[in-house]
Parts: sequence; structure tokens; C-alpha cells
Amino acid sequence: MNGETILTQESRRGHYFEDFEIGQEFLTPARTITSTDIVNFACLTGDFNEVHTNFEYCRQTQFGEPIAHGPLVYGIMGGLQYASGINDGTLLALLQIDGWKMLAPVKHGDTIRLRARVVEKKESSKPDRGVISFERECIKQDGSIVQQMKATLLYRRRPTA
Repeated sequence: MNGETILTQESRRGHYFEDFEIGQEFLTPARTITSTDIVNFACLTGDFNEVHTNFEYCRQTQFGEPIAHGPLVYGIMGGLQYASGINDGTLLALLQIDGWKMLAPVKHGDTIRLRARVVEKKESSKPDRGVISFERECIKQDGSIVQQMKATLLYRRRPTA
């Protein structure tokens, strides 16, 4: 699997800055997107764009049916990383997202997971934290990449005795 660490409930929880290595990859558990997810996101955000909510309209589009909002998929990617345990008690902040691209639609019934590869690691000016940048890919059940971005996060450093 190209050096990927598959994250499961049994994986060690809470990675500190020191635990990450450049090139290290993580693959989260998967989650299926439902129509309820799409409708709830529309209600939460007020984004009732017909491409997300109107089946008749969507029959006339290249998608054929409603698609998930891009930010919904992004949010679920964050949830998948959280569910993996990698951030438990060690993540301090999301600092930046660069190059966020929507490459393919996500529809009701699609199952997605997050693959994250460490691409940068640098110490912070504060000795108790450090910055990790990941190339993130949201992958559907067929292996296609539907979203990608570079995410920069702030992690705690391992406490010294």
C-alpha cells in the first residue's frame, strides 16, 4: 500500500508533532454519503442550490441526480481524520488550506475516505508546538480522487519529562 498507515480504532491515538515523518501516509476509515447528509447540509447552510436539492433539475445536468456540496465533503474529510484518532488531544488548530480542488462529484451512496500524506514539517516559534502540512485526497469507493488540497495544521509537541 505504498507505505500507508491505515488508521483504525486500534491505531495509536493522538499523534504529536514528533510522530509525523515527511512522506508518511495515512488512510482513514470510510464513510458513505447519504441523501440525508446532503439535505441536512443544505438546511444548515441555507445553500439550496438546485444541483444539490432538486432531482428533476439534476436529471438535465451531467450529474443526473443531486450531488453533495463541496464544503460538505470537505467537512466529512475533517471528520474522518478526527475519527481516525490521529488528532486526539494533539491537534491545536487548522492553519491553512491551499489549492482546494473539486475534481469529481460525490453522490448519495458514494463511500469516501481520506488519504493524507505528510509533505512539510517545521518547528514553531513556540517550543510546545509544530506545523505539519498534508496533501489530502478524498477518495471514492472506485479509487477516483474527488477532492484534493494541502492542509496545514498545528500540533502539540511531545511533552518532556
